[in-house]
Amino acid sequence: MKVDLFDFHLPEELIAQVPLEQRSESRLMVLDKKTGGLQHDVFKHIKSHLRPGDCLVLNDTRVLPARLFGMKEDTGAKIEVLLLKQLEGDKWETLVKPAKRVKEGTTLVFGDGLLTAVCTGSSDHGGRVLEFSYDGIFYEVLEQLGEMPLPPYIKEQLDDQERYQTVFAKERGSAAAPTAGLHFTEELLEELKEAGVHITFITLHVGLGTFRPVSSDTIEEHEMHAEFYIMSEGSAKLLNEVREQGGRIITVGTTSTRTLETIASAHNGKFAAATGWTDIFIYPGFEFKGIDGMITNFHLPKSTLIMLVSALAGREHVLHAYNTAVQERYRFFSFGDAMLII
Repeated sequence: MKVDLFDFHLPEELIAQVPLEQRSESRLMVLDKKTGGLQHDVFKHIKSHLRPGDCLVLNDTRVLPARLFGMKEDTGAKIEVLLLKQLEGDKWETLVKPAKRVKEGTTLVFGDGLLTAVCTGSSDHGGRVLEFSYDGIFYEVLEQLGEMPLPPYIKEQLDDQERYQTVFAKERGSAAAPTAGLHFTEELLEELKEAGVHITFITLHVGLGTFRPVSSDTIEEHEMHAEFYIMSEGSAKLLNEVREQGGRIITVGTTSTRTLETIASAHNGKFAAATGWTDIFIYPGFEFKGIDGMITNFHLPKSTLIMLVSALAGREHVLHAYNTAVQERYRFFSFGDAMLII
């Protein structure tokens, strides 16, 4: 299947650069996955599109301030590092710019020596493995020196770093936010619970795959980068009960979707407590076993994310919805508006 089948025209001015002042005031497009029918609403009214007994599954990963600016110890050359994945101990898989300057054995210095790192090797897709040294607690040093790793299409500085975290972010370890969850406020989550909608959480730490475009001409040639996930026994039990009682399982974001489909595929459509790595690639033709619907943002043309959405709702329905979103001036990408596919 050709990657170009998932292209669409997106005017640059529709790429949201800053979050709205109120999270739940974003627009909401509702897409009927069977008919392709569209409705337009506001996210704070999402309760009217859900039923008592439905279950929303949210990703509680917390984004690390994973972008570090430092220098090479020997030459003083400036280096930018993005932490992607903790491998073991103080070893991390990273993206380094410019990578050609950082070879095995190179020492990097951050924050006048508060943090140092030695390159111990390369990883897939041009990454570097760095081993860090520091005094105290690594995450506290990172909070002091690191910056939030906003996606490259966001050019504006973020005044409040917490706006790139969901209100339920808890488990540290992500290189990017699960942005579909950014629309929720604590008040809206309480309102949904009171209306009989179940809320549960999984964890998937977003990694390198978020930053990698599809470089092959056909979808089948693309390899996804593995990401770490956790589902608790409590979440698995609730999801199985919701399914048995006829409720709909609606994931919040592509990360939650990939986690549930990974687990359901391994357990004949059921859910079980699980921890592991997933490199599942969902594109049209995929048979969903775990979910009934999804809340998601509007994604990049020709990205693995729009392919996943198309697998759920059909490519023609999705491209029609996206072209409508452009005509109606919806806001796209991380700080943009939302779509409910049901």
